[in-house]
Amino acid sequence: MAPRLFLSSGDLVADRRYEFARDLQLKGDLPAAAEVLEQAIELVPKFPSAWYTLGKIRLELGQRDAAIAAFRAARDADPEDRHGAGLHLMQLGVEAVSAMPPGYVQTLFDQYAPRFEAALVGDLGYRGPALLFKAVLSVRASAKKPAFFKRAIDLGCGTGLAAGAFAEHVDRFIGIDLSPRMIDKARAAALYAELEVDDMLSGISAKPDASAELILAADAMVYVADLAPVLVEAARVLVPGGVLAFTTETHDGEGVIIGEGLRYAHSTPYVRASVAAAGLTLALLDDLSARNEDNIPAPGLVAVAVKP
Repeated sequence: MAPRLFLSSGDLVADRRYEFARDLQLKGDLPAAAEVLEQAIELVPKFPSAWYTLGKIRLELGQRDAAIAAFRAARDADPEDRHGAGLHLMQLGVEAVSAMPPGYVQTLFDQYAPRFEAALVGDLGYRGPALLFKAVLSVRASAKKPAFFKRAIDLGCGTGLAAGAFAEHVDRFIGIDLSPRMIDKARAAALYAELEVDDMLSGISAKPDASAELILAADAMVYVADLAPVLVEAARVLVPGGVLAFTTETHDGEGVIIGEGLRYAHSTPYVRASVAAAGLTLALLDDLSARNEDNIPAPGLVAVAVKP
């Protein structure tokens, strides 16, 4: 999705060996690439990019235990875990599913920002905002209420795609995103009255009670492990009759897992229970895919909840 992250070891020779290993990896010579990465790590034992890449190669070679050790070393070498090594450990089932490191999310989207819309819409067939707009229109029509909102909050706003879909139906948008570069792109779109660099939970928690008629989270909940805190705060911030609409990826099991794309997938029962626990009424929950993964629609949900 985003360009490959490289964190220099601070040693020119080790960095060059890393780049040589990457060339070997891209050519398909994984055993040789792993050997060269180990040479780089001998020079600089706390080399997160080398450890992380070694972990991915070991995993591809079927060397599960060695991959786990490499991912743990990558995370130990970079406390911010900007590569997301811990997500692989969750995916492998050796650590419990927990929140994504903020450093990983911010770095991912700061890198992604320059080509975000082209990649998401063009390469991944992203359709989340359009699905949310259609869902909100449907819910409001069923309630015999107009789909016009004075104040809206866009959680994980990115470059402003969701705000663009709702622009003619919202008087005032606030956008919140953890990535400063995404916020810069959103500012250029001129769709928001306010823009804030913050994570979703912190950002929504800072908003006054009953201060929004609409809250959106398009392709943002896939970066949230536990939906409950965000949904509880969203319920507090919504006016009575206010609407929360979000997309997420899903799976056929129970609870929350890390999917192949290193994003969270929330089961249908989990979403239903989380919405109910927040004191919201689930008005719509459809099995709809917001994006593709490897040219196949990723299993997803579109949810619209209303504050009683």
